[in-house]
Amino acid sequence: MMDRRKFLGTVGSAALTAPLFGRTAFAATDKVTFGIPLPMSGPFAANGKFGAMGAQLYVEDLKTLLGHPLAYTVLDAQGQPAAGVRKVQDLFQQQGAHYFAGASLSSVALALGGALDKLGGVFVTAAGADEITGTHCNKAMFRWSVPTYGAVQETIGPLLKRYPDAKRWYTITPQYVFGESLLKATKDLLKANGRELVGNSYHSLDEREFSGYVINAMSTKPDVLVLLNFSSQSSETLRQAVSFGVKKKAVIVMVWASGLEQFQSLGADLCEGVYFGAQYWHQIDSPGNKRLVEITKKKFTMNPNYSLAQIYVACQMMGEGIKKAGSIDPKKAIAAMEGLTYEGLTGTETIRAGDHQVLKNYYLLRGKAKSAMKDPDDYCDILSSGQSYLSPEQEGCKMPA
Repeated sequence: MMDRRKFLGTVGSAALTAPLFGRTAFAATDKVTFGIPLPMSGPFAANGKFGAMGAQLYVEDLKTLLGHPLAYTVLDAQGQPAAGVRKVQDLFQQQGAHYFAGASLSSVALALGGALDKLGGVFVTAAGADEITGTHCNKAMFRWSVPTYGAVQETIGPLLKRYPDAKRWYTITPQYVFGESLLKATKDLLKANGRELVGNSYHSLDEREFSGYVINAMSTKPDVLVLLNFSSQSSETLRQAVSFGVKKKAVIVMVWASGLEQFQSLGADLCEGVYFGAQYWHQIDSPGNKRLVEITKKKFTMNPNYSLAQIYVACQMMGEGIKKAGSIDPKKAIAAMEGLTYEGLTGTETIRAGDHQVLKNYYLLRGKAKSAMKDPDDYCDILSSGQSYLSPEQEGCKMPA
């Protein structure tokens, strides 16, 4: 198997061999097109569908930036780095799109960030791997989501205090970049707090049957079952766990939930009593989120979910950078985005200049009983929120000048 660093370097270098059609001067009539690379097919297609809706909301709500008309183009990245880079490169060169938001999978995000850095574009992602703002950080790539380190700190951290007698922990992990990052952060936190990781089950990105992993986990008699997978895979793992009666024997925490759309597919009975880590929840009390809820309900007659919200706010970040720069030139927008503070979905959010990481809250939710729900989307209570970040130096980011 090719080393991941070597693979990402190979994918990113493809951008260098192609002719560049990006311009350094921009006319007042130039359209600003947001490229939206998302998994529109495959196991994460549902996330892609809602992400596209987030781009649509931002573009239709704002309409123009500095007098330039806004547009967006959705690209099916297929969950594949090479496919994503090829489509982004084509849109950049053929349609003059310089601003991109998306990539649910960390491997795709890392490849796109490297390619767009060489092309001279801007890329905002909500993917989780720590390398995005760590060892693979670059001038083009920004991350809205809390990285895996912070997600683990703000979910497992509070549970360590809530369940001081929970000594035995078991993890179920997807074997790719994102999962490995979550697993490392979990191991480090448990070790630092004198808790035992009694076992871990890896599964592939294509896995659809999780009963065997749950059986393996429960054979070790854990106090806490930690789900480190995402989207449909974490949903199916939770379904299997509940069907085997795990909720009666152990605490269950899903460290990186995909939020409302996931809870709707699971239902209240499955979610009840389960802990979920979340980047976003539609009940956050902030001006930015209230605005998003308002326009989402008006356009789509639904509450915004995480997949929708993360693309909306990614476009917002680039839009705020363009407005601050007073220019649609990507280089000027990047300089303006570094250190930018804006009214985001979770409240006041700041883009850290040293590694392009957005500083924002991560949320610990707990599933409600169906009888306690105040409306059809009131699946969870927010138990806590907080911010946990390593420094750019600790993450290994050496941002180019």
